[in-house]
Amino acid sequence: MFPRRKSREEPTVTAITDLEIFARVARTGNMSAAGREMGLSPAVVSKRISLLEERLNARLFQRTTRQLTLTETGEGYFKRVVDILSLIDEAEDFVNRRNTKPRGLLKVTAPTSFSRLHIAPYLQQFLAKFPEIELEFQLTDNFVDIIRDGFDVAIRIGELQDSSLVQRKLAADNRVICASSKYIEQSGPPKSLADLDFHNCLSAGAQDYWRLQGPDGHHQLKVKGNIRSNSFEFIREALMAGLGLGLRSTWDIGPELKNGDLKVVLPEYRGADNVAIYAVYPCRDFMPEKVNVFIEFLAGLYGSDPYWEKGIDISKYLAVGTKAAPVPEAKPESKPARAAAASR
Repeated sequence: MFPRRKSREEPTVTAITDLEIFARVARTGNMSAAGREMGLSPAVVSKRISLLEERLNARLFQRTTRQLTLTETGEGYFKRVVDILSLIDEAEDFVNRRNTKPRGLLKVTAPTSFSRLHIAPYLQQFLAKFPEIELEFQLTDNFVDIIRDGFDVAIRIGELQDSSLVQRKLAADNRVICASSKYIEQSGPPKSLADLDFHNCLSAGAQDYWRLQGPDGHHQLKVKGNIRSNSFEFIREALMAGLGLGLRSTWDIGPELKNGDLKVVLPEYRGADNVAIYAVYPCRDFMPEKVNVFIEFLAGLYGSDPYWEKGIDISKYLAVGTKAAPVPEAKPESKPARAAAASR
């Protein structure tokens, strides 16, 4: 980029279009021909070349009534301009190929347990389909700043707040209150939400409150327990060891429900349905294709009826002494009916 010596108020850079005009005139040896190729009039081309020479304080062309030739300075300038324009073309081609073809390094942050169970087993299938993508995963149960830390996409499970990030729901996150048979034998199953005050509730991450919904509406309960951890896997193992109750996702405990290692209590209450599994990424515009194909792959893998939900009938996995979840009625309940449901 070159300073113009005659005025400090005018732009001090040479526009790329001026370089393109100069190169086109140098190649054709004719301003009219160059103008036709670029959709410009000969007068505009001549004016831009004159301004370029004035800005550079150098003559680039020798002009006669019949001929236009490069000066020695113009020859040297032309060689360098050709290199610049070639690099610009290469850079634009690089961006275009990266954005339109799934390739390159894809940086993902995702929850530890979910990634181990429902992403890692399918990566071979994904990479076989998109062999030019390289994957880098950071597994954490905490939300990270994907823009600051340079991630292309985050898989998040929770209730997402409004933000400048783009969100794509991948699947519902259905959660039940459960415990091991050992814990239930020792402490008995809770009969109502109020009974949770007398049980050891194990919390992971930001689960200071359990957000539940049931036949009597939504509830936000502050639970108490003697074990907390930032690791969902750690709390899961404590749950399996009989140390308390937990609010767990079916994607996490489906096999343990089926084999009887865990039992469901208070089946009429589930985790709030505004909690889900999301893909989160910085911007919808100009999204690299590597990000798009990864999100579409997971969305197609899970779908509206995730595979981990298939074959799970909560009524089969209830703790002894626990009533089956009520069947929803076709019509809304009256207030007395809801009060009766809440007192059961």
